[in-house]
Amino acid sequence: MLNQDFWEDPESKEFLKERSLLMEQKENLDHLSHQYEELQLLLEMSEEEEDLSALKDVSEGLNELNEKIHKAELSRLLSGSHDRNNAIVTIHAGAGGTEAQDWAEMLLRMYLRWCDMRGVGVKMLDLMPGDEAGTKSATFLAEGAYAYGYLKSEAGVHRLVRISPFDASGRRHTSFASVFVAPELDETIEVEINEKDLRIDTYRASGAGGQHVNKTSSAVRITHLPTGIVVQCQNQRSQHKNRAIAMKILQSRLFEQEKAKKDVKRQQAHEKKKEIAWGSQIRSYVLQPYQLIKDHRTGVEVGNVSEVLNGNLDPFIEAYLQDQASV
Repeated sequence: MLNQDFWEDPESKEFLKERSLLMEQKENLDHLSHQYEELQLLLEMSEEEEDLSALKDVSEGLNELNEKIHKAELSRLLSGSHDRNNAIVTIHAGAGGTEAQDWAEMLLRMYLRWCDMRGVGVKMLDLMPGDEAGTKSATFLAEGAYAYGYLKSEAGVHRLVRISPFDASGRRHTSFASVFVAPELDETIEVEINEKDLRIDTYRASGAGGQHVNKTSSAVRITHLPTGIVVQCQNQRSQHKNRAIAMKILQSRLFEQEKAKKDVKRQQAHEKKKEIAWGSQIRSYVLQPYQLIKDHRTGVEVGNVSEVLNGNLDPFIEAYLQDQASV
């Protein structure tokens, strides 16, 4: 729901942004309508002249038009006020030690592959390697139109069942990792943070980065005491830059949390704080004894686990958007 000030000030940044979006959608629909009319005319001509090559062009044109209509339908579902924004994605390994850290790294790779397939840019903001393998936590910025609108469907706990490559006995293990997704905030959104509510720690960055990273306490961890939200950044050489990025991540996380509180249905779907363990997962990835990935919110199942882990998340994302639109 837009407030009254939005409509009273036609020059507001929010108003201009919304108008630009509506104009873009109208132009897209006009283009689809024009393409349909051209195909209809071409079909009539090919039938009159019994031109098989023209009929083939009509068939190919209809397939292309169907794809464009499908994308337009998805855009309609992405109608949230911040769906067009970039997304800040954070992955945390949960219960399971090295196995869970390896799972967190697999999820990171999956999302990076999805971004690459979608033409979405990626900036790694923070990466903490696991003790023996994998990743303890990772945060990246996905830059592209509707990045948040698509990736918000991934927020929650992800469960993996497989034969552990770290178990010499070849036993089956269950691992968990959590994913947090928040919109990157632009200048139209302000989130006030009281400095007294923050605990700021500095430490030496881990992993690759050269001698400078290992010898100086450039990494920054910020804890928001009232909510318990913890964010960190260690990828920049400058402590000042790491702190600025960490604050940006914190603002987005706080904004997303407040937004969720105002949405009663969403608050019911996502409890205040879920343990990263049994019973709280939004999606299960079973690799043994059979292969199946199931989204517990929408019921969508995919048997080609390799394709999904290589970045094809569209069936789950589209089902989630359809489900949310019907609420």
